[in-house]
Amino acid sequence: MDKPQIIAHIEKSVNYSLFDCRWMPCSAKFVVMGSLPNSSGVIQLYEISGGDAKLIKEIKSDKAFKCGTFGGSKLSNRLLATGDFDGRLHLWDLERPDSSAYSYNAHKEIVNCIDGVGGMSTGCGAPEIVTGSRDGAVKVWDPRQKDRPVAIMEPEEGENKRDCWAVGFGNSYNSEERVVCAGYDNGDIKMFDLKTMSLRWETNVKNGVCCLEYDRKDIKMNKLVATTLESKVCVFDLRTQHPKAGFPHLSEKAHKSTVWLSRHLPQNREIFMTCGGSGTLCLWKYNYPEKRTTMLDGEEMGVVGNLSLLQNATLSTQPICGFDWSPDKQGLAVCTSFDQAFRVLIVTKLNLF
Repeated sequence: MDKPQIIAHIEKSVNYSLFDCRWMPCSAKFVVMGSLPNSSGVIQLYEISGGDAKLIKEIKSDKAFKCGTFGGSKLSNRLLATGDFDGRLHLWDLERPDSSAYSYNAHKEIVNCIDGVGGMSTGCGAPEIVTGSRDGAVKVWDPRQKDRPVAIMEPEEGENKRDCWAVGFGNSYNSEERVVCAGYDNGDIKMFDLKTMSLRWETNVKNGVCCLEYDRKDIKMNKLVATTLESKVCVFDLRTQHPKAGFPHLSEKAHKSTVWLSRHLPQNREIFMTCGGSGTLCLWKYNYPEKRTTMLDGEEMGVVGNLSLLQNATLSTQPICGFDWSPDKQGLAVCTSFDQAFRVLIVTKLNLF
């Protein structure tokens, strides 16, 4: 009985397709977003009160929303950044939701993925948002500079464009260092250094990359989790890069279906949840090796640890497409699935690990 338990505390059905969900920082509120039957978009803001989730605001748009983040926004204004099916990037002030605070035609096709950094923490560089799209481009935006992206990573003229499915910020431990990792439909993972504006590292995991997430964004690169189409979870140890062997990694089979997402617990970076295409959740803990480096050809090389499966649960018959931990309350989470329902979850006993 020392295992964590995954409990569905609140379950609510909606009349539209859900694609993503995010906790609003420093609150008991969260947003869910997606597509209405007529392909228009909807964002709903809920508040947990008296054991129930109460709808307090709703925003509608002419195009469906695919993804969102609060990550690039200060705690004082908590702007929600969203990407939609028309390639647009919006910033929403949920206190005044009548129109978006910022709107830009970011991509030529759907914005598949989004991440933000620098807004929530102090001394870790400018607030920035990164978007990845079906048009093959990865773009970095500064919400204070609204007319154009501050960086673009895209295929050169004549090169094959790959559908970008996943993006994530990392290594943002001071005001200068920052990297973006992007995952593509052909299994490519590319790490771009925003300080030197160069490709720092790349690999291929032989399968479409559904999600990429650093264990923490605001520390020196430590670990990166990648999830794939064919039920694989890969963990890369990023502390030591060997000139030939690159970063060490492990690969674990999970969910017996597509692994849609991974999300690290904000209060403990060694614990993360993965979400499966069969409506399942898996809770993992990463265990470090006794020594994190060894020598190969006279150069230092990293050593990878292993994963322990702490718990798994089946919540739905449909894929779980969105998941977010509460940054303020350990063990509180929200998830969305393609059965047109969202669930508020409580994960117990996380303080034991």
